[in-house]
Amino acid sequence: MANSPQARKRVRQIERRTEVNKARKSRVRTFIRKVEEAIEAGDSDAAKAALRAAQPEIMRGAVKGVTHKNAASRKVSRLAQRVKTMTPLAT
Repeated sequence: MANSPQARKRVRQIERRTEVNKARKSRVRTFIRKVEEAIEAGDSDAAKAALRAAQPEIMRGAVKGVTHKNAASRKVSRLAQRVKTMTPLAT
């Protein structure tokens, strides 16, 4: 149990920060899911558009400290690779 005023304040701050981080994580996961759903559906154009929307959102999560920078880059890279392989070569 927090006894000092500073410790009580830190507990309140942590609770607020946790809620913000939960919302950010959820938002990132939603964008990733939209890309994966477009890939599963086989819709190349929708997958590209979803990836373009998801990329800055994933990296914003890294900047805000929700995920590690390298983990965010890895997610973007793997999604981009999956989108790239689903596109037809002769266009």
